[in-house]
Amino acid sequence: MGLALGLWPLAAQRVAVTEKTLSNGMRLLMVERHDEPSVSGGWVAHVGSSNERPGMTGIAHLFEHMMFKGTPTLGTKDYRKDLQIIAEQEQVREQMRREESKLRAAYRRGEIDDLLKPENRTERLKELDKKSDELIARQREILVKNEFDRVYTTAGGSGENAYTSEDMTVYFITVPANKLELWMWMESERLWRPVFREFYAERDVVHEERRLSVEATPLGKLEETLQAMFWESHPYHWPVIGWPSDIPAYTKAQADEFYATYYAPQNVTLVLVGDLKADAAERLAEQYFGRIPRGPRDAPEVVTLEVKQPAEKRLYGEADTNPQVEILWHTVPYGHRDSYPLDVLARALSTRTGRLYKGLVLGSQVATEVYARQESRKWAGLFNAWGEAKEGCKPEDVEQGIYAELEKLKESEVPEQELQKVKNNFAAYEYRKLAANAPIMFQLLHHDGMGNWREINEAGPKYQAVTAADLKRVANAYLTKENRAVAIYTRKLARK
Repeated sequence: MGLALGLWPLAAQRVAVTEKTLSNGMRLLMVERHDEPSVSGGWVAHVGSSNERPGMTGIAHLFEHMMFKGTPTLGTKDYRKDLQIIAEQEQVREQMRREESKLRAAYRRGEIDDLLKPENRTERLKELDKKSDELIARQREILVKNEFDRVYTTAGGSGENAYTSEDMTVYFITVPANKLELWMWMESERLWRPVFREFYAERDVVHEERRLSVEATPLGKLEETLQAMFWESHPYHWPVIGWPSDIPAYTKAQADEFYATYYAPQNVTLVLVGDLKADAAERLAEQYFGRIPRGPRDAPEVVTLEVKQPAEKRLYGEADTNPQVEILWHTVPYGHRDSYPLDVLARALSTRTGRLYKGLVLGSQVATEVYARQESRKWAGLFNAWGEAKEGCKPEDVEQGIYAELEKLKESEVPEQELQKVKNNFAAYEYRKLAANAPIMFQLLHHDGMGNWREINEAGPKYQAVTAADLKRVANAYLTKENRAVAIYTRKLARK
């Protein structure tokens, strides 16, 4: 009991956030912390792969790349020549698209077997490929590579990066406190006047990234198949990086429209954490970011809901990996009242002191590794249990072991001491994430991207309020046979 009481102050820690809205609708979140002379600055565009549509899957991730390409003053030695080359590229690409349409027709007739094979390209396409390559080479002669990074690094910046998820795209860096105005200028410039130079070359970079991260990994394509099977109607159906046939088909016109819709000021939130004065930072933000015109229309919401699953789905796959099982259940989105007990339930099952490890690794010894997690995305959620089979055991043995542990949770309530231990560990973990500028920034970016930055302060008490009865209730409500998809992976055997 003393341990529980000792951790309540940790759970009660609050981040003092100042929220402002600029004249164009862009929101600004600020946290003053004067522990060190630096500011962690980032911004979140409320767009991810779930906002895409078939034919354009992966374009949100492509934008993560394109937003580092520069502005009229950053990234080029000759902006006018840059624009001229971009215009010429569009003329060539329009001709290429007409030829590629003929290629797709030939594919549908069965005259070629793969649209992406170089040998299947027509002679006219090969000529246009050469013209396109020449224009890319000409543009590279006037490019200043990685100028964003160079300017920031020279000014003492560190940790510049970005990421794309199903629900958001985030950009961030840490700069010295006296370089906050530089951050304001740099970030507002690329939001206000981005130049999508190397657009078509970057598509090829993303295509290669997909090959390395998905197609060249043992479970990459099987994991994609599992997700596509699990999410039947929802846009979470497709991967963040996009389908391979969509990536080379994006047009710059599509990119311009996507940018105008989802990178409009009213769809972006700025986050600043560190050695700053909120009033002065707000004035700078209005000076630099406030000059960006508000978008003509608000970004549309995702309206497609996941259809209720009528029966269990199963996937059997072979790969160059250890035998394992992965089980997914449909649950609830971010902020749903049941997301908190589901998260606590996952934590009770996970780690080396959790029920899955004790039951399947130490107990029956059918598994070598196990975990569970609740993933509440913006529009929908899933609960995931995974285990790797021990030598001599089958993934199905691990699967049945997981179900056995879940049945115990469905039948009887978790003892109070066990539940409090999970809550204490959670409170301590959350407290550690608030110990420095960058972690606080990441928390605010994530929560705002998901729809409610106040969760940085409000989530802790909600987790502490979870009861043993809540865990039993959500286990019975969501972790059912008809609500799950199961993937069994076995080692691929050499073919004679």
